[in-house]
Parts: sequence; C-alpha cells; structure tokens
Amino acid sequence: MSAVTVEIPNSILKKVEELASSGGFSLEQFIASATSEKLDVMLQDFLESEASLALRDGIKKYLASAPDAPPTHSGDMLK
Repeated sequence: MSAVTVEIPNSILKKVEELASSGGFSLEQFIASATSEKLDVMLQDFLESEASLALRDGIKKYLASAPDAPPTHSGDMLK
C-alpha cells in the first residue's frame, strides 16, 4: 500500500468519518473503498464509450471470419 496526503474540506471529512464509523470501517478503509467504486464507474463509462466507437462493419467482418463450427471446451484444447 502507499500513503497519500489528500486535502478534504472539513464538512466533507466530517460526513465521511461519520459514515465510516457507522459502517464499522476505518477512515482509510472507507476512502479506499469509495475510491475503488468511483474507479470502477469511470472504467465502465470509458469502456462503454470505446465500444460505441466500434464500427459495425468491422465487427461483422471479424465475426464472419470465425469458423462455422461448434465451440470447443477448454479441456478439449489441451488434448
């Protein structure tokens, strides 16, 4: 883990401390969890944005290149 110094307005810090305490978390646990959740949301938004840029013709061309065969099981590939 790494230590980070962050300046947070007192009004927000007080609310965060109260929520962390009422949930049985340390301030550090609460902030790490909240940061992780925000990162997940931002990553999801990014991936959705990137996916919306995909060209339908390119996707159709890629799918058309797949063999017309039933899927194999991962265990079958090791034989």
